Amino acid sequence: MQSSIRTFQTGDGPEIARAWTESAPGDGISYERFRDLILLDRNFDAEGLFLAEDQGRIVGAVYAVRRQIAVDADDLEPTSGWIPFFFVVPSARRAGIATALMTEARSWLRGHGVEKMYFSSYTPNYFLPGLDAERYPEADMFLRSMGFETQYTSVAMDRTLNDYRMPDDIRARIEQLRAEGWTFFSPSGDDLVDLIEIAKTFNPDWSRGIREGVLGGQSLERIMACRNPDGVMLGWAMHGTYENVLERFGPFGVLPESRGTGLGKILLHLTLERMRALGAHSAWFLWTEETSAAGHLYLNTGFEITRTFTIMHAPTAA
Repeated sequence: MQSSIRTFQTGDGPEIARAWTESAPGDGISYERFRDLILLDRNFDAEGLFLAEDQGRIVGAVYAVRRQIAVDADDLEPTSGWIPFFFVVPSARRAGIATALMTEARSWLRGHGVEKMYFSSYTPNYFLPGLDAERYPEADMFLRSMGFETQYTSVAMDRTLNDYRMPDDIRARIEQLRAEGWTFFSPSGDDLVDLIEIAKTFNPDWSRGIREGVLGGQSLERIMACRNPDGVMLGWAMHGTYENVLERFGPFGVLPESRGTGLGKILLHLTLERMRALGAHSAWFLWTEETSAAGHLYLNTGFEITRTFTIMHAPTAA
């Protein structure tokens, strides 16, 4: 195989999506989704998308990205870069293509002042939060051979909604809080100001996701929020935020002031009930820490771990 390395050119998109799906059929991608999440990403730079080509056919890719627009305020995280995805089609493996591509990507990031690169955990548009080493053991071996080390792990979870019914004790607790002056509701227009502000305290990308989702036509009935008797918004849960996928749960957060009220559990169940009412057959999300408070809440609510991801990083220095 006589492959050559080059960067992205107009017209490559459909062929990249085809090769991606051939390389990782369990996590395939359509051209339209590739276009929306990669080519239309606000930080996309064609010079950072490296392709391996053999006889006019794309057989591999590594995508490197750095921030040109900050997630929050003016912090461009200039010493950080990301590798959101890489692949080599099965017929072209073990020929040094992945190494050549990753070397080019690493050099490109280093040339832009990046000192550390992270695998997959890029926002705003990530496909998976990290590497599923169980599904892709060869990729795990390759990344480690290139100097990537584990930073931490996260898990994805799913819960069927076919048998969902809000527990009686949760419904009783909601009624008790309502009698005390708490409100649980889908936000109206002005409520979004408070919602975006508290979402930002958890993760600036969550506030971006909410804002862009609403501007893109997301129905506000997919959001459940709560205010205490003083009218202070203390938490929310939602679904369908990302790519308008009805069954994708999140983001979800409650402020520390709500501790001891059971508010997180209430908002989770209110959202699951709403999802079922809208026709969802399951609820799923990609990213939480199994041992966190949220992780325990999900497990106690009937969610099951479906995948484990390793978030990895490596220096750009050779």
